[in-house]
This record gives sequence, structure tokens and C-alpha cells, in this order.
Amino acid sequence: MATLTKTTENDKIEVVSKWNIQVRTATVIKEDGKELSRSFHRHVLTPGSLDASDNLVATDISGEDADVQAIANAAWTSQVKTDYTAFLVANKPT
Repeated sequence: MATLTKTTENDKIEVVSKWNIQVRTATVIKEDGKELSRSFHRHVLTPGSLDASDNLVATDISGEDADVQAIANAAWTSQVKTDYTAFLVANKPT
């Protein structure tokens, strides 16, 4: 009898425009170790969002995999967060 397995892995993590982190997740279906299909899902993380006083509220990354958390913690320096906050304020809808 054939054994089917389904695995999910982050196969690509990219930092784009200094603060966007794009995560591509692959879902792989295998039968007896041979890959039958692979599908992808993407999501993008940013350092946070503005509150009513234009302060940055940090994005909760605790639900992300350890590799994504490590990249976010390294990429989102204080300067990047400051630049991102200024970008959000400057592009706020009126």
C-alpha cells in the first residue's frame, strides 16, 4: 500500500524594500517518497502599523516559524522601524 505524506516548508524568505519580508511556503505531497505535487502560498510581513497617535505598533511574529522570526529580528533594526514609520506617516490617507 502506498504511503502519502504532506509537508509544509518555508522555501523562500526575502527582504524587499528594506522592511517587507516575503515568505513563500511550499506544500509538498509525496507518495512513497516521490513528489507528486507542490503548491505555494505567499504572505508578506511588515514591521507594524500606526496607532491613532502615529506610533508604530509592532507586528506580532510569534506565530511565524523560527527562521522567519530570525530574519525579521535581524532585518527590522531600529533605523528600519524609524524609516518605516516615517513612510507610513508620509503616505497616510487624508
